[in-house]
Amino acid sequence: MATSRWRLDLAYDGAAFNGFALQPDQPTVVGALRAAIARSLRLSEAPFLVGAGRTDAGVHAIAQVVSLDLPEGALAPAGVTSFLRSLNGQLRGEIVVTRALATHEGFNARHSAQWRAYRYLVAPAPRLASSAAFAWSVEGPLDEAAMNEAASLILGTHDFRAFCKRPADKGPGEALVRRVDDASWTRRPDEMSLSVSGEDFLVFSIRAKAFCHNMVRRLTSTLVAVGQGHLAPAEISRRLASLSGVGLPAPAPAAGLCLVGVGYEVLDGGPAGRWRE
Repeated sequence: MATSRWRLDLAYDGAAFNGFALQPDQPTVVGALRAAIARSLRLSEAPFLVGAGRTDAGVHAIAQVVSLDLPEGALAPAGVTSFLRSLNGQLRGEIVVTRALATHEGFNARHSAQWRAYRYLVAPAPRLASSAAFAWSVEGPLDEAAMNEAASLILGTHDFRAFCKRPADKGPGEALVRRVDDASWTRRPDEMSLSVSGEDFLVFSIRAKAFCHNMVRRLTSTLVAVGQGHLAPAEISRRLASLSGVGLPAPAPAAGLCLVGVGYEVLDGGPAGRWRE
């Protein structure tokens, strides 16, 4: 059967799913999306989806991208609007598909991506329980300058074994090399009065071609410890050199993390989301 390659851009509430990737008998983003696509297009078999990145349980996204093959003619360009309406009606706001784009057969949401960008949101304590759905509430004050000094030390190419959960298919001696292109902390005013104190939120923004498992959350918790004065900024360099994460803080909570951008060439439809503002 002839097929055509499609790209879907989507956002989702990570609290509703046990992660992005398909898991038997578990609610996942891929599982829900495959089922909705099959129903919308009356397919006999749900399509195989390739994602730009695998987010953990509880992690959100406003700019995830998937690629898939559909039977030729199953979704004519004139039917894109009704297709999106059908998908989003079924997914009830837990997933929102923002774009459906016919693309070329060489496009692969994972391998064609030039970069991924994440945002981690830290809220001032005390907090309402509802804020735990999107931010990590941290006792302050936090030294933003020290946190940025420490964040600058992860820029470039390093073996991030000290800050990653080792994949099951990797031996203990295998390197986990990644290149970080940008990483910094900024303050954002609480313009919507979401915090009890009214203090600024702190936002950690990080961009790299790829990340290893738990890398952003482990870096975030370590950088927050620097901001609290529990660790010196130079501890980042020491841990990168030693390759050991023993004694470092546990990963920051999943709910504060959001995939906010994925970079693609113009031929592939251009970037999803945005990097910075």
